[in-house]
Amino acid sequence: MLRGFVVAAAVLAAAPAIAGEMKPEEARAFIAGKLFSYTCFEGTRGAGRIHPDGSVVGTIQIRGRGPVHFAALPANTIRVRPDAVCASVRGMPFEPCFKVERISENSFRGSITGLSFASCDFVRRGGRVTVASTAHRPLSLQASTIGSGE
Repeated sequence: MLRGFVVAAAVLAAAPAIAGEMKPEEARAFIAGKLFSYTCFEGTRGAGRIHPDGSVVGTIQIRGRGPVHFAALPANTIRVRPDAVCASVRGMPFEPCFKVERISENSFRGSITGLSFASCDFVRRGGRVTVASTAHRPLSLQASTIGSGE
């Protein structure tokens, strides 16, 4: 579950200004502070916002089924480097980087560098991220949940 959110969140960090692949700073300007809904290649979906400090707040529904979880990742989770947009999550053995391609004026596709099939499509939305039910416990973003199937 964490991996799915990290992919979606990190891809949110980069966004388009014109059709085609975005440079990291172009992506930052397009994305920072804006709300995007997303759908990923394996069905995971949600909505989220990446703040200028690299923190992420949003929702995630793994594989498009089950409960919608609220998730928040700390500052510097999404890092815009001169040559790439990457995600840094405590407990992950590597720092994935992302290719960001503009689809339209309000949408883009992000994929893990070198794994173009592992992509998420993002569409800009207005408003706030909300979760209708608080009956489920919040998504755990601790290193111990990676690979635990949660």
